[in-house]
Amino acid sequence: MGLRQDMPTEAIESWLREDREDRLQALWRSADAVRREHVGDAVHLRGLIEISNVCVRSCAYCGLRAPNRDIDRYRMSEAEIMDCVAKAVEFGYGTVVMQAGEDPGIECEWLSRIISRIKSETPLAVTLSLGERPMDDLRAWREAGADRYLLRFETSDRALYDAIHPPLPGRVSDRIVMLREIKALGYEAGSGVLIGLPGQTYRSLAEDIALFRELDLDMIGVGPYIPHPDTPLGQQVACQSPVSWSVPPTEQMAYKVVALARIVRPDANIPSTTALATINQVEGRELGLQRGANVVMPNLTPPEYRMRYEIYPGKACVGETAEQCRTCLRGRIESIGRTIGLGQGGRAKMAV
Repeated sequence: MGLRQDMPTEAIESWLREDREDRLQALWRSADAVRREHVGDAVHLRGLIEISNVCVRSCAYCGLRAPNRDIDRYRMSEAEIMDCVAKAVEFGYGTVVMQAGEDPGIECEWLSRIISRIKSETPLAVTLSLGERPMDDLRAWREAGADRYLLRFETSDRALYDAIHPPLPGRVSDRIVMLREIKALGYEAGSGVLIGLPGQTYRSLAEDIALFRELDLDMIGVGPYIPHPDTPLGQQVACQSPVSWSVPPTEQMAYKVVALARIVRPDANIPSTTALATINQVEGRELGLQRGANVVMPNLTPPEYRMRYEIYPGKACVGETAEQCRTCLRGRIESIGRTIGLGQGGRAKMAV
């Protein structure tokens, strides 16, 4: 079982199945060495702004799904967003990430104006994570100055994807095609998957990791599946329906995917995610950073909105202010001997 960037899918699958402690330690060391060689010891900070929890989709795993009537919906104003942007500048972050459900109420021209303001008034990079939007919108936002676009394909297993991610009427959902189009527009493109979805196999997860390499992704975000009780998939799991749990949604499996993603995409930006911090609030983020990750995403969303952006329950840090989140993450990063990255931290600049 080699640890090469070009390792075949069969080898990736073998590592996903690996449980021997000595072998896993070798995987962690290899991923950390690749990270150090290709992107250095700096941890880059992306200020997250959850600008809307409105969503028109009915994804079977997500608490923001349109049929969920128990969620208090919101959409931030331009002034509120720019207040968060000002904090990102004050705190020395290099990027803001504007994230939302798939919300058609986020109008193209409105967001273009905000992007233009951020780019003209601050030194920040702008990352968008707004789901499947028309190419005309994506083109306009790129022309306004947006630097990066995140669109998780969640699983490359088409049958599983269709089961958990139904398209809107009259539309075909193909996020892998969209990612190629996003790259063609000049964005840095990011994607990722859920780990341990009911019905996911080791083979399909290995193929997901191989696809990270094939797509030449600039950013890769992965995390364990955490069931939400107000979703069909969460209710199915709670009732112990006969589903295949071939791949467990565990902390260790998440670290394996982070490490393997680093090895197959050595110079990508890979965050140690909030999901890792949720399943291990003591040291989940730190272990992610020590096993291949090089980015964290402190939350800038005002607390009154943050607790309403519930993709899954029990999210770490929802009760913190932006200031508390900043202080906490800085301390965690420095505790493992890493430094805070300067500047925007784009893929081409990471080795600097």
